[in-house]
Amino acid sequence: MSKIKMQVPLVEMDGDEMTRIIWKLIKEILLEPYIELNTEYYDLGLENRDKTDDQVTIDAAMAIKKYGVGVKCATITPNAQRVEEYKLKKMWKSPNGTIRAILDGTVFRAPIIVNSIKPFVIGWKKPITIARHAYGDVYKNVEYQVKGAGKAELVFTSSTGEVVRETIHEFDGPGVIMGMHNTDESIRSFARSCFNYALDQKQDLWFSTKDTISKTYDHRFKDIFQEIYDNEYKDKFEAAGIEYFYTLIDDVVARIIRSEGGMVWACKNYDGDVMSDMVASAFGSLAMMTSVLVSPDGKYEYEAAHGTVTRHYYRHLKGEETSTNSMATLFAWTGALRKRGELDGNKELVDFANKLEKASIDTIENGVMTKDLAQLSQVENKKIVNTEQFLREIKLTFDAMK
Repeated sequence: MSKIKMQVPLVEMDGDEMTRIIWKLIKEILLEPYIELNTEYYDLGLENRDKTDDQVTIDAAMAIKKYGVGVKCATITPNAQRVEEYKLKKMWKSPNGTIRAILDGTVFRAPIIVNSIKPFVIGWKKPITIARHAYGDVYKNVEYQVKGAGKAELVFTSSTGEVVRETIHEFDGPGVIMGMHNTDESIRSFARSCFNYALDQKQDLWFSTKDTISKTYDHRFKDIFQEIYDNEYKDKFEAAGIEYFYTLIDDVVARIIRSEGGMVWACKNYDGDVMSDMVASAFGSLAMMTSVLVSPDGKYEYEAAHGTVTRHYYRHLKGEETSTNSMATLFAWTGALRKRGELDGNKELVDFANKLEKASIDTIENGVMTKDLAQLSQVENKKIVNTEQFLREIKLTFDAMK
């Protein structure tokens, strides 16, 4: 059978530890036998990021801006222990954070649904996608520990020299202060990414803040979303038969629990951080979560939602057998290939991605799975396989499909 051809390159970003090994196996077993892979390759492994002073990460992000679609392996964000372990020049920033900043993107995470793995919330039948605004708020805050009595003020000095002061609190004794910010530009990018993604997925978009309490900060998010929806997306949503819905975050939490799923839930930075883990755990496993970064101008970067599976990697280095779940990494590849095919009008590539996803889910449904899924699956006669065997079992399922 002739291989599927790709007209435009896909930006390929290699990574670290166990996921780097899985990355290579996926290409060898499930992709290269069927596709003439056309990728622009960047090694984002920690050693190469250190060697290039992290320029390779910047180059990869710029390549995504050029070609429109990228696929990324999980990478290490080094802490002090990793600096010592890898003899690094410095504690390099998160590659995901660097790419996110360059693309001005929003992260969308959704579970991979397998019928034999039941969500802990019994009513959930469809994936719930969390859209996280990955800028500002607590993650770029300024904090101060108050030592004793005094007055804390919020002070803004404009570029013209005008000074505005607001009293935060008059302390009688020790306490803590936190200041955080966001920008209209970042919120607008977040909103457009969410509206575009909802249209792309043909799913309702829910957005939540706590504007009744945060009458300026959170209310600004609400107002910007509504303004952009009314001016740019209302007609498109109505034509697509989907809805934009805003309410308070505590109301959304109650509604989500009672829903059957099937929506995109847009959250501010901290809310999205927490709720994405909640949704992942409730659906079964972080190893069964897809993740895609979408820029407001329609650039896409696909990756697994989890890390580099360090514990399994150390076992692999000792020559021990591992049973590592590769589903999220595989779905990063299929997501990127499908989007590449959609953008290029390459139906063969789109069909291949869809078929490979179905083959992987069917393999688990048929009782063949890695050790972590065996603990969750309701299939009676399970066959637990190792890391490589799981991918080869998917290949057998794929080749047997019509």
